[in-house]
Amino acid sequence: MSEPDANWPRAKPPLRDRYSASGVDIDAAHQAVERYRDIAAGWRHPAQLEGIGAFAGAFRLPGDERRALVASTDGVGTKTLIAAALRRYRTVGADLVNHCVNDILVLNATPLFFLDYLAVGKLDAAIAGEIVAGVNDACRAHDTALLGGETAEMPGLYEADHFDLAGTIVGIVDVDAIPNIERVQAGDAIVGLPAHGLHTNGYSLARATIPQEEWAAYGDALLAEHPSYYRSVRAIQDVADVKAMAHITGGGLADNVPRTLPATCKAIFEQSRWTVPLFIADLVRRSDLPHDERYRTLNMGIGFTLIVSTADAMKALAAVPEAKVIGWIEAREPGEPAAVIHPVRTA
Repeated sequence: MSEPDANWPRAKPPLRDRYSASGVDIDAAHQAVERYRDIAAGWRHPAQLEGIGAFAGAFRLPGDERRALVASTDGVGTKTLIAAALRRYRTVGADLVNHCVNDILVLNATPLFFLDYLAVGKLDAAIAGEIVAGVNDACRAHDTALLGGETAEMPGLYEADHFDLAGTIVGIVDVDAIPNIERVQAGDAIVGLPAHGLHTNGYSLARATIPQEEWAAYGDALLAEHPSYYRSVRAIQDVADVKAMAHITGGGLADNVPRTLPATCKAIFEQSRWTVPLFIADLVRRSDLPHDERYRTLNMGIGFTLIVSTADAMKALAAVPEAKVIGWIEAREPGEPAAVIHPVRTA
């Protein structure tokens, strides 16, 4: 899960929501990040730049202050448990790369190279090869070098058939091309790119909701690849002025889009403007997720957002047909929430 932004207030959630009951405490993650900020507050490298909502970190390129390296580290999460149970390994490698590409894309970076980390309880060369083949496929699709990585066999820490998968990506961007979220203003449109499933978040809830004997029946939906939005974003940027972007991961629309807004703005979403995938809708129903929790726990069918002027919105949709205008920006008064999501109205 990407690091949350500490600069905007969020509504206090229930003491025991469904996601925390499945073993994942989003609020504990926010508290941990606040501690990390305190630890790092005493020293900062002079070449380090502020990131947007901390989806990635930026560092001025030595010898060329006009450009910056952009880096991010992430993992696939407990999706690996489902992959291991179903013995379907290749897609999680692509999930990892695509997730990291999307994180640095928020800062408009082009990926340069990638390193993976695979930890296992018992090393099986064929399985490890299948996982890394997925990593390699996704790197090749982005013309990104797979420099190497680390494979660690750790019996006792992991069950024999379990594994963990993480990776680090480094990209490059012109400093002047990093989006300036202060340009976002009331009246702008929010363009959403569709999610193909849970991507790499919400799997602890899915595993707690769907019995393991049903995983094979839901296999294609559970292991649907986390897509890269790189080419779609570049196509939109060719025709529209993109002011800010967000990768919809842990925290959903409710937490991630506000990370890329100025304090004077709020995001308004209308669920009727896009379709929630059937599998996600079924998971919401089976887990009895209340309205606020579902948009904080799951992506709810939107994997990436871009903010453009109203005048550019139709150009964006023409460039990427699957894109939709899913909401708009309004002025935000002190004490108001940074994101409001209107549900589909029923008779």
